Amino acid sequence: MNQDNESVLATLRALVPPRTLTHTESLRIAELQANRLLEIFGVTGPRVPSELVTELPHLEVHLEADLPASGSTHWERGRWIITLNATEPTVRQRFSLMHEFKHILDHTTRAYLYGDVAKDELAAARAERAADEFAGFLLMPKRWIKREWFNNGQRVNSAARTFDVSPRALTVRLWLLGMAPDVPRCAAPNLLARGRNKTHYFRRAPLTEAVA
Repeated sequence: MNQDNESVLATLRALVPPRTLTHTESLRIAELQANRLLEIFGVTGPRVPSELVTELPHLEVHLEADLPASGSTHWERGRWIITLNATEPTVRQRFSLMHEFKHILDHTTRAYLYGDVAKDELAAARAERAADEFAGFLLMPKRWIKREWFNNGQRVNSAARTFDVSPRALTVRLWLLGMAPDVPRCAAPNLLARGRNKTHYFRRAPLTEAVA
């Protein structure tokens, strides 16, 4: 999966029109970006390999046991660094990885997608929702979910293993697709903090009602 990082980012960012977007439009862009990323790497069925992100040049993925969040992202010395919580299950780490990658995608276009995420809490919450949705779109594309769900007995745990995601993440995805009863979502927004020379994005550690 040797792809040029800049060309991948440019291709996905080019899907964002240079104008202020509604929340619904920003989620649609997230789905288009996820589908385009799968197309770039020729992925046609579960499981989606984490290497779509981890093998991109100028991007490093670190594991840290004492990370006070599920994931974080920052720019340092010419590369993006995604740090994941080493104490969390692999399925949680995979979801957090794709969530954090969405923040990288949005770094140059977030003003169009969400508004001023540094000053507007609603804009920041929209950015976090879009990152969660992007991870779901990428790891559990709608067409694959429907095929697996209706062809293999509608068993959550079995389908979650097929997609290498948590049963919780799959249940939320099914609910968003109108294929499962209502489930509560984690209401706590993720955090955005600015340092002097770099921007950090953090994904909260799972709470009782966490998505993944």
